Amino acid sequence: MITVLGSTNLDLIGTVSRIPRPGETVPGDRFASAAGGKGANQALAARRAGAEVRMFAAAGTDSFADEALALLRADGVDLTGLRIVEGPTGIAMIFVDAHGENVIAILPGANGTMGKPDAERALDGLGIGSILLLQQEIPQAATRHALELAREKGVISILNTAPFLDNTKDIADLASILVANETEFQLLTGAGLDTLESAMSDWAKSNNQTVIVTLGADGVRAATPERSLSVPSLKIEPVDTVGAGDTFCGYLAAGLDRGLDLETALRQAAVAGSLACLKPGAQPAIPNRAEVEAALAELSQSVPSPS
Repeated sequence: MITVLGSTNLDLIGTVSRIPRPGETVPGDRFASAAGGKGANQALAARRAGAEVRMFAAAGTDSFADEALALLRADGVDLTGLRIVEGPTGIAMIFVDAHGENVIAILPGANGTMGKPDAERALDGLGIGSILLLQQEIPQAATRHALELAREKGVISILNTAPFLDNTKDIADLASILVANETEFQLLTGAGLDTLESAMSDWAKSNNQTVIVTLGADGVRAATPERSLSVPSLKIEPVDTVGAGDTFCGYLAAGLDRGLDLETALRQAAVAGSLACLKPGAQPAIPNRAEVEAALAELSQSVPSPS
């Protein structure tokens, strides 16, 4: 069982010729809405990877709530921890350019009501070896409290440092496993690609923590206090990168929950994240386990055998 404490949003997505600069208007050609929110995305990814998943979140009383929760319900995510609060559901406003890159603005809505009591409800009954998945789209007090409770209980906590906040550094060392992209890790440590491997190793040893950095087309690197490793991503032409990182996190959690070793779980998660870039939207693009296993098999066949 994986427990997710985090956000649920409705994504409003516009496809544009290129990302506008400040004060600039650019033409677009498509609009769509899709269920999203980093917490909900990661919960759905873990569920599609085959895990049992509980989601603790908040949604509003507006017309967006049902659409925001539709795929979670359809795929069987346990929503008994969901609170419905008076007011709007969280919204993400997204522009995607012709190369699949995006810019996103978040309006928290009901997500902003999440607090320490939600963290306590999420951790109630969890014990040693349980997995807790966290992001940073709900108030940081709730996330910090959940990380502290997880430490006390021996729960394996996975913290995704997106979106990166001014106080991310204050809680980053509380997690069992830290997941960041290269930009977030640089903001956290000041380390660029030229010093990434040594910086990751130093961080893992100093904080007795596993740290994972996703590098898009260049795959994934990880460091534990004992070793470093890397895995490739699929070679693809991305359609939309929204939700790729969340797919990675959900599949990583599911792999570890299934008892996979770190390297195998990372390979599965990296391939899942790549596949999520092949369709528009966040949750609609999350692949199921069969798709990921088929891509992994194809990838293994394409790797030359050692001579």
